[in-house]
Amino acid sequence: MAVYTRSRRGTTAGTVIRGVGTVFAIFLGLQILFVLLGANTANALVRFISEWAQVLALWFHNLFSTGNFKLDVVLNYGLAIVFWLVVTGLLARLVNRTA
Repeated sequence: MAVYTRSRRGTTAGTVIRGVGTVFAIFLGLQILFVLLGANTANALVRFISEWAQVLALWFHNLFSTGNFKLDVVLNYGLAIVFWLVVTGLLARLVNRTA
C-alpha cells in the first residue's frame, strides 16, 4: 500500500515570494535598529536602508504618533514588518497550493 505525503518544501515561486518578504522585513528591522542605536544618518548604508525602509513601510510610516520618535519608529516599522511577513507568507502558501 502506497502512502502519499505532501511535500513541505513548496514551489520555487513560493520560496521566492517568502524570501522577498524576509528581505523587506530585514530592511525594516535594520531601520528600527539604526534609529534605536543612534546610527550616523550621514552614512551611505544607513541612508540607503532608511530610504528603502520608508518606501517599504507603505501607509504604516506615520500611523502612530506618540510624541516619542523612537517608539513611533518601533511601532510603525514593526507593524510594517508583520504586514510584509503575513502577506508574503499567505501569497507563498497560495502559490504552493495551486502548484
